[in-house]
Amino acid sequence: MFGPNARTCEANLIFVVGQQAAPKADNKKYGTNVDNVLDPLDQAMFEFGRATGVNVVVQAVWLYDRAIDIDGLRQFHKSLQRGRLSRRIERSPLRFGRHRWVSANGSSDLEIVASARPREEFDAWLNEQANILLDPERGPVWHLAALPFTDGGAGVSLVIPHCVTDGLGLFEGLADAARGRDDPIAWPAGRSRRRWQAMREDARQTARDARAIGHGIASAVRLARRSRGSPGPARPLPAPPPVGADEPIAIPLATVFVGADEWEQRAHALGGSSTALLAGLTAHLARQRGRVTVDGLVALRIPFNQRTAGDTRGNAVSNVDVMVDPACVTTDLRGIRATIKQALVDHRELPDEERAMLSLIPVLPKRLLKLAGNPTGVVSTSLGAVPPAATRPDGTDADYLAMRMHYPGVTTAMMHRFGGVQIVGSGTANRHVFVTVLGYQPGQHNSNDGLRHDLSSALKDFSLTGTFL
Repeated sequence: MFGPNARTCEANLIFVVGQQAAPKADNKKYGTNVDNVLDPLDQAMFEFGRATGVNVVVQAVWLYDRAIDIDGLRQFHKSLQRGRLSRRIERSPLRFGRHRWVSANGSSDLEIVASARPREEFDAWLNEQANILLDPERGPVWHLAALPFTDGGAGVSLVIPHCVTDGLGLFEGLADAARGRDDPIAWPAGRSRRRWQAMREDARQTARDARAIGHGIASAVRLARRSRGSPGPARPLPAPPPVGADEPIAIPLATVFVGADEWEQRAHALGGSSTALLAGLTAHLARQRGRVTVDGLVALRIPFNQRTAGDTRGNAVSNVDVMVDPACVTTDLRGIRATIKQALVDHRELPDEERAMLSLIPVLPKRLLKLAGNPTGVVSTSLGAVPPAATRPDGTDADYLAMRMHYPGVTTAMMHRFGGVQIVGSGTANRHVFVTVLGYQPGQHNSNDGLRHDLSSALKDFSLTGTFL
């Protein structure tokens, strides 16, 4: 393992890994009892949204070069109402209690835009959809809409809070709905427990969590000590906005499609894999946009799927954190690929300190959640091959499918406090790889056009060509 200042493509990476165990339902049949207590990660995301007013939204996007089948889309909407996305969160009556999943109390109507709009306005319409009011507690939890284009094509959007599902969970839910499969779990109705019963059961749950809470405290102490010796301090951020100048912002987004064969061939030519190519592209883009440490490294987080059969979590991931030297990723991916592979081998044997800390969320003062952030963190998440059925919201294959993420309600002061953001997500569907980037740098000019320019330049440096959404 080379030192943090070495400029080599072989192994200039430092990694910390973690894991999460998957909770299992007691029985996956209607009418039986299941453990509906939220996983700590799902509760943490929900509480973060309540504390900051920013409920992160995941958006599935379908693009058709022809008119869509409205009757097929209506059937898809009905299936979603009976599927695995048809649940919501019920808060514990105890301030320190664990929340629970309960059945949905209805959903929003299917929205079919009456007036066709030019294809060029699709991206702006998608951003409008992301700002539709969703409530993971009271509902509606998700919203499905379709926009006809003036040239005869059409676009479809589904938005849902991230605390309800991650990307892979969403794709699986969409595939089930397209196949007409109902949720195999009958979640209890909201407020089905009497208040005294709920308080007693949640107090018992907290008592059972006592050991995990203790481990969380110990993990927090260890992480604090370890962070003092972390390599390369972050470059200083620009001065925060003056008092009174804080305002809501739309974080720039860019989505591009690359041919799946071209993507895989380029990954192979550089000695990497699809995951390594995305990680390299993410690190290279971060370098272009100034998201590096004073040592010129990129703090890269790579989420990995931990979802198993019968998994009831909304977010089922573990993370690998690596320090990457982006100097030569455009010509050699072997170092990134080898280190990611080794991290995956090791992650089951090492304690997950972050996972342990999530057990503290119910007992922490909610104001502390507002201080969360990662000043140099960059995320690269590969969703792999999308289930084919998920590309068929109207019963036929869409020409393009992508996934995006939004932070509705975020402000300039929040972005400065969090140190900005760069999240790059990717997946493969219908012979295309989509790459979506959400990016904001405090103190810089932030725009969709600027992000598209940077992403286009990064793709060119990897000898890749793409078509933007």
